[in-house]
Formats: sequence, C-alpha cells, structure tokens
Amino acid sequence: MNTPPRRARARGPDPDLDPDPDPPAAGHRGGYRRWPARTADRAAAAAAELLALAAPVECVCCGAEDRALCAVCTRRLRRLTRRPFRAEGRAPALVDMDGSVLLPVVAAGVYRSELAQTVLSFKRHGQGQLAEELGRALARAVGAAIAPADPVLLVPVPTSGAAFRRRGFSPVHLLLVRARRSPVLEGASVADVLRKTRPAPSGIRAALRAAATPPVRPGGQKGLGRADRAGRVRGSMRVRTGFCPPELAGRPVVVVDDVLTTGATLAEAARALRAAGAVVRGAVVLAATRPPTRQDFAAAIPALARDTGAQEKNKPKKDE
Repeated sequence: MNTPPRRARARGPDPDLDPDPDPPAAGHRGGYRRWPARTADRAAAAAAELLALAAPVECVCCGAEDRALCAVCTRRLRRLTRRPFRAEGRAPALVDMDGSVLLPVVAAGVYRSELAQTVLSFKRHGQGQLAEELGRALARAVGAAIAPADPVLLVPVPTSGAAFRRRGFSPVHLLLVRARRSPVLEGASVADVLRKTRPAPSGIRAALRAAATPPVRPGGQKGLGRADRAGRVRGSMRVRTGFCPPELAGRPVVVVDDVLTTGATLAEAARALRAAGAVVRGAVVLAATRPPTRQDFAAAIPALARDTGAQEKNKPKKDE
C-alpha cells in the first residue's frame, strides 16, 4: 500500500521576536510550596468549570460560550506572557537623548491579541474574573525582574479619582492582590504610597493653561502624543500625606503599572518616589504597546537589581 508523501512542515515565526506562535502548549501551572494553596487553586478551577456549564458566558477574546476566558484563549494568553522582556527601549520618556536608560522596565507581554483584549475587558468592562489570570502574568514579570527574597517594595501606580468612580476599582491594585497569591511573590511587600494630585491654578495662569492643554478625553491618555502625555502627568503624583517619608528613605522600590506606552506615567511615579528619598530600581508592567527585539529578551533576567547603579547615575537631579 502506497502511503502519500509527507508534506513539509512550514516554519513558524521566530518565538523570540513573535511571542504569539500557535503550537500546542501545556497549561502553565506554577509549583506551590504549600498544599493548601494547591488545593484551593484546583478547587477554584473546578468551581469555575461547573459555573461555566451552569451559566455559560462569552469568552472576551473569541466569543465562545464558556467562561470569561475560555481554555484556548487562556493558553494563548499564557504563551504571550511566558517570556518577560525589557521594554524601556521603546518608551521615549524612559530613555535619555544619548540612549542611556533612565528607568529600566520589565513587561510581561506585548499589548496585542488575547492580552490586549483581556486587559481592555478587565479595565473597561468590569470583567473582574479576568484579574486572576492577569495577576499570574504580572507575578511572572515581577519574578523575572527582581531576585528571590529581594526586600523591595512594590509600589502601584495610583488611578485617578474619576477613573476609580467610573470603574469601581483600581486595576493595578487589584492585579497586585492577585499576583501576591502566586508562590513567585510569596512574602513580597506592597506599599500603596502614591496618590494622584494636581494643584488647581487660578486667574490668568489657569486661563493660559486651559488654552494650551488639550481637552480631557474620556479614554484617558489613549490617542495622546508623547508631549501631551508628558505634560498631562507632570507633577501629578506625590507620596500621600500620612505616610512618613523617612520610611521610604533609602528603601529600594519597584513601580508597578498595567500598560506601558510612552513611559510618562512611570517617569512621574519614579520622580515622586525619589523626592521622598526612595531608591527606584525600575518598574514592572503587565503589557507594553511596542514589540520587543531579541536583545530585549536577553536583557530581561535579572533586570532591576543589576541596573540599579546605572539608573542611579542617570536619575534627574533635584530641583533647587
């Protein structure tokens, strides 16, 4: 019996440059050190499966009637975030004119495909059940950025009051709560010390600023250029009143945010923390809008501990 010739297998995209290949992949499950955490995780997964059978909802990515994120899209999301990478090279606000790094950043994945859709559904449409999977991705990025048992403080970027009232929650804070359940971040400390603030100008200065500032859009900073983003966040954060600045003096901190675009928000958060005496090692984000290069993957681990010296050398001087 003649067997048909085997077809040549087409070469897929380079996984280093395209973190969204499509071979079958096993579920990404981390090893838990304690059996109660492992048992709770399995019980939660079983309960989610039963709920999906009893009251199926549409997957936010593919629309299949299953859970908020079906099994296929979950595997794709985990592949998109399986290799954290350095992301500051594509953020103009985080790189100096001579190419030196002002603030190193590690991203869990590229803001596209299932990752982008999941983040949007989580932030804009109140799909809180997606926080569990996104929190795991964020935990992997933090684990890639800092060494185990490194006594750093994780500082979330605050959300504005208007955004909090509209959503009913702070995305970054909720993701950190979920991320700390991962064994990768066991014992990690979170310091909610930043707050949004912008002094209200008065008189002629207010009129001039209103004429020069673009109108506030309901979608936040989306669609704004580099200069507009930088101008919008400049001076908009500070260490909140009631938190004693000496507690931050000399402490190593890592800023945590959800999406990196130009880096203006992270740069402002780092400025406010340095003004309180903290040693800002860098930042970690869930997604970066610009795709990485091969060198970005190679430089990701270990990132923030190694770059502390260079970052301290390049940090802006305090205003006189």
